[in-house]
Amino acid sequence: MSDISVLTLACALIIAIGAFAACFGLAHVSAKYLEASARQPELMTPLRNNVLILAGLLDAVYLIAVGVAVMFAFVKPFLK
Repeated sequence: MSDISVLTLACALIIAIGAFAACFGLAHVSAKYLEASARQPELMTPLRNNVLILAGLLDAVYLIAVGVAVMFAFVKPFLK
């Protein structure tokens, strides 16, 4: 395997694992929000605010992973 193909595979894995983690995290947080709002409907508004903040933070993790992958793809820090 050449260095370029290993770098391409690494970038693809970074993006794929970041996307999987973000989707899994968002699904887990949303499920717990629905469970909590069903148990105590009077807390729906504060819980919704917290869920939206957490959703934004989870999306930020994925975008950071994409940024690192793009940096690896274009800067090539490990190649001579």
